[in-house]
Amino acid sequence: MTKTQQGIYDARSLGKGKMLTLGLQHMFAMFGATVLVPVITGLSMSATLLFAGLGTLIFHLLTKMRVPAFLGSSFAFLGGYAAVVALGAQQGLTASESLPYACIGVFSAGILYFVLAGFIAAFGAKKVMRFFPPIVTGPIIIAIGLTLSGSAIQNCNSNWWIALLAIVIIIVCNIWGKRMIKIIPILLGVLGSYIVAACFGLCDFTAVKEAAWVGVPFRWENTAFHVFQNPNWGLVVSAIIAIVPISLATMMEHIGDMCAISSTVGENYLENPGLHRTLMGDGLATMLASLFGAPANTTYGENTGVLNLTKVYDPRVIRIAAVFAIVLSFCPKFSALIACMPASTIGGVSLVLYGMISAVGVRNVVENQVDFTKSRNVIVMALILVLAIGIKYGAGDAINLGFTSLSGLAVAALVGVILNAVLPGKDYEFGANPNADKAVNFEINPSLRK
Repeated sequence: MTKTQQGIYDARSLGKGKMLTLGLQHMFAMFGATVLVPVITGLSMSATLLFAGLGTLIFHLLTKMRVPAFLGSSFAFLGGYAAVVALGAQQGLTASESLPYACIGVFSAGILYFVLAGFIAAFGAKKVMRFFPPIVTGPIIIAIGLTLSGSAIQNCNSNWWIALLAIVIIIVCNIWGKRMIKIIPILLGVLGSYIVAACFGLCDFTAVKEAAWVGVPFRWENTAFHVFQNPNWGLVVSAIIAIVPISLATMMEHIGDMCAISSTVGENYLENPGLHRTLMGDGLATMLASLFGAPANTTYGENTGVLNLTKVYDPRVIRIAAVFAIVLSFCPKFSALIACMPASTIGGVSLVLYGMISAVGVRNVVENQVDFTKSRNVIVMALILVLAIGIKYGAGDAINLGFTSLSGLAVAALVGVILNAVLPGKDYEFGANPNADKAVNFEINPSLRK
């Protein structure tokens, strides 16, 4: 395995065994957050794994197999699921009966991705991206990592010694490790801390013993299709009204994630394969998942953190992780094994990965040389960060607008985009500086290009 002067590993020199190991690492990186969404909402964990994998492959297909992104469960729609379940309870429905209605709302939200993608395809990314300069996307990326950090700390609180062990393993392997050890620190951190926790009796494997080896990942009664056997049209409309507006924020989050991945890899993915393609991939993955009772999908910052640590950017590694997720979704015993993973292990790993996400956001701002002598830039960044973090930790994750609830990140993104559009002094032009657009100032090793 060779390495360039910038420290980027040449993925073409990796053997099959190492590629499989790296894919496994990416799968474990997304597990902590991905499985947490079905745990919180009551959606199927197996279906979540299945459509995270299928959604990732669909995304790669629509983006010309170029973008090393993994699609996992979106946290942005948690408020929407809760709102629909509450509406269903008022009409005498249980949570499991209401969730398929929420999935219809999520499906409708996915349609908006195609609407925005159509505008970009018709008018060009330049006219759209002028609303998303680095002074907006950089702080949003920073806020993504910071708002997620609370869940990492909560998980660490269950056992800080196990969490610290995971962190230490990751740091030691990444800084002082040699060859393969250096590029699989996340996987080693997960396995090492999990094994130690099991040895000290901190894991209950009863559910693993009772689970079957093979099973269907989803049930018909949990799908959106089941609703239309005897639909409550009032709840269908209410679910759509409550959830569709959330997609405005998740699309902004998608753009921030694409900027983060472009910054990490050093490729301008907003230009090639194009933002319209990445939006369509994300939207289609979300629509498919929602139909079968799985959570909405989104491009995952955790895996961007892995890219940043390992310096292996080959999209094939991500597709291997997707295949692993699909195969394992048919094994209830494996799902139970993952569910038994100590929260402290997930917390320790997440603490590193969420920090890496915020670091990429800082890099986005710094390397684009955003001028903070301008008051308008200070105001935009200040409000994005304060709103995202303040609402997250001061208002119970989201604020209620009457017709829907919006997360702190959603509010911050909307305010940032609007302020940047109306305040004078805009000096960013998408496409004028390719290095600025991808937020890096070095040349990419030609051997890594496709």
